[in-house]
Amino acid sequence: MDITRCPSPNFDERQLPVSMIVLHYTGMPDAEGALNRLRSPEAKVSAHYLVDEQGEVFQLVDEEKRAWHSGRSYWRGITDVNSASVGIEIVNPGHEFGYRPFPDEQMASVIPLVADIKERHGIGRGNVVGHSDVAPARKEDPGELFPWWELAKRRLALPSPSRDLMDPYWTDAGFLLALERFGYEVTDTQKAVIAFQRRFRPDLIDGIIDGECRAKLLALLLPRPQ
Repeated sequence: MDITRCPSPNFDERQLPVSMIVLHYTGMPDAEGALNRLRSPEAKVSAHYLVDEQGEVFQLVDEEKRAWHSGRSYWRGITDVNSASVGIEIVNPGHEFGYRPFPDEQMASVIPLVADIKERHGIGRGNVVGHSDVAPARKEDPGELFPWWELAKRRLALPSPSRDLMDPYWTDAGFLLALERFGYEVTDTQKAVIAFQRRFRPDLIDGIIDGECRAKLLALLLPRPQ
């Protein structure tokens, strides 16, 4: 894969080994603006990689350094997600500027990039996540249009359970406890539910804990190969 070096000054030293990949959308009108922001010392944000809509890949921060892409976030007990993750920004206007599907040319670069990082660092599928997974109270990206199934069918991310689902007898409180066990922070309970739906049930994002949500979460918690 061809990768263009486009260094950002916004990084520091990792405090943890890499165990996660966090996917974002840029949420800006175009790739040029996103690159400029991710390289601006004043903005104090960055990512390791950016993939534009034509599929060109830019590396902004070396993987051995901590990029500043997740902000206050949490996943499976990790509070310094930046230290534990490689961040990939995917050019898309996002919900604010005209959210749209991710082009095939773009995904044709995202998929091998994720595969390479995942293999080199020995990252489990359950730790290939979206920004909204690690910061559900604040973030929506990469959003409900991101084709997670394209990663899942290549064993690069967890699939959304779709068959032989059993609705467990969980109260809402029980569901939220299970959601915490899976990895989410649930300080804002409705937004945590919405983040789960955006990732695993994107056709209906209403923040309501229903039988399908409970069944999908139970299936995800059952032992599976990583």
